[in-house]
Amino acid sequence: MQIRKPVAVLAITQVISWGMLYYAFGVLASRIQADLALTASQTFGAFSWSVLVAGLAATPAGIAIDRHGGRWIMVAGSLVAALGLWCLAAAGSYITYMAAWTLIGTAMSLTLYEAAFATLNGSLSHDAARAISTVTLLGGLASTAFWPLTEALTVRLGWRDTLTIYALIQLLFCAPLHFHLDGVHQRKAAASHHAGATLQHAIRQPHFWLLATAFAVNAFIFAAISVHLIRVVRALGHSMEFALMLAALIGPMQVVGRLIERTWGNGKAPTIVGLYTFAGLPVALFAIATFGSHAWGVAAFCLLYGLSNGVLTILRGTLPAAMFGRRHYGAISGALAAPALLAKASGPLMFAITFDVIGARQVLLLLLAMSFISLFVFTQAIRKRASHPVTAG
Repeated sequence: MQIRKPVAVLAITQVISWGMLYYAFGVLASRIQADLALTASQTFGAFSWSVLVAGLAATPAGIAIDRHGGRWIMVAGSLVAALGLWCLAAAGSYITYMAAWTLIGTAMSLTLYEAAFATLNGSLSHDAARAISTVTLLGGLASTAFWPLTEALTVRLGWRDTLTIYALIQLLFCAPLHFHLDGVHQRKAAASHHAGATLQHAIRQPHFWLLATAFAVNAFIFAAISVHLIRVVRALGHSMEFALMLAALIGPMQVVGRLIERTWGNGKAPTIVGLYTFAGLPVALFAIATFGSHAWGVAAFCLLYGLSNGVLTILRGTLPAAMFGRRHYGAISGALAAPALLAKASGPLMFAITFDVIGARQVLLLLLAMSFISLFVFTQAIRKRASHPVTAG
């Protein structure tokens, strides 16, 4: 029962929070832009700003979960999410619009995967890896559920009332659910049995920065491709219908990747799973960069890209514990996540600028080179980790 409760709570709240704080924007953006008379850069720039805020707040949030457990931190995150969504629903100017996204970015750092992973590692000890796999497997349903739900609510009620309903759900449903997570006493009891490096010790290790770099480069590539995939496929000579059909494969393939990790990867070290995952992205990019004018090249990319991205989400939760121990997992995973979140925020904009200058195929080749760098850096992180064993902290 101890294992099932936090997994059940977080599986539900991750779907809801990802759906409301992240995926709903893709459906609402054009309506918000028109209603508030914003430019496209203002509309989407505020969303990128929220991801930057989440990156800056990731380490303090992780430290807080290490010290106090997940209960009150994630309850607070749901309350901030409710306030941010309500402010966004009430926004009447660009200033209030930016303020709302600042609150939502703060809520992301307190409620999404990094906070959930830190909570599970503190509560479940050596069962955390499987719990993380379960939560991310179900979390993959967020876009599937909330894209059509948000569209249906918006058509019927308007975007402001839709966001108001989402704010109430965060306040009246997610916050009470998060209250059932472990508190400080349970968290400290579990942590007393966990060996691990402190954050100060971890950041002095070369494999910390190598792993952070590998995550950041991959996050940049994934964010850039996710936003611009339809545009890229169209530029390679394919129809809109074909582009939409192939892009729709990515979500299900992420779930398939997580199922493979739960079966084939069960019992294997996260570093071994990580090697296959980081290697999958260069293969995917090679397929579309070299054979993207052919339907099978784009299909191969979407399949491999989805598989790799699905497993990478799990690795974000399991690799920090495997490489640095569990005692200060929240602080270390937050510090590792911060560069990746910053890269995720900048990826779509940098891709758009580069795409306009050098074209689709050349920018894909550039991303291919970056993916090889990410794979190389990850292998170096594993090698350095072998020569710097975790010490108690």
